[in-house]
Amino acid sequence: MKGSLHIDPIITALIPHRPPFLWVDTIISYENGAIVTEKTIPEDLDIFKGHYPDHPILPGVILCEALFQTGALLIARMVQDALEKEPTKSGIPVLSRIGGARFRRPVGPGSTLQMQVKLKEKIAEAWFLKGVLRVKEKIAVQVDFSCTMTQAL
Repeated sequence: MKGSLHIDPIITALIPHRPPFLWVDTIISYENGAIVTEKTIPEDLDIFKGHYPDHPILPGVILCEALFQTGALLIARMVQDALEKEPTKSGIPVLSRIGGARFRRPVGPGSTLQMQVKLKEKIAEAWFLKGVLRVKEKIAVQVDFSCTMTQAL
């Protein structure tokens, strides 16, 4: 694909997603409880051939997936930090609930997505998160979601 960027190997070490279904290129920042990532959408992405081909729009489900993957990265980093302090058995974060998704503006070819995910609450193995996806500093998507830890499938 033209426009594909190098994927940070830290990402593939933390989550099981791989191209063509990896929707995060790089981690911009990480603080305990929050993470910011980016993804540049190639102009020649196959999805655009069939999703509003005359006015290509990246599907909302893909935008949400980018936020979910960012959330998985946040959880993986937080678990990694906790393991350094107190080793325990960990698993893989898997999406368990989606709520309140709001789509504010369309996202097209060549856009750079900036995803921010914050931990709202953790109860046992459930992680409650809030994600915001921006393009050119404008909010495109907001969604609340949760993940639980599961053993490898």
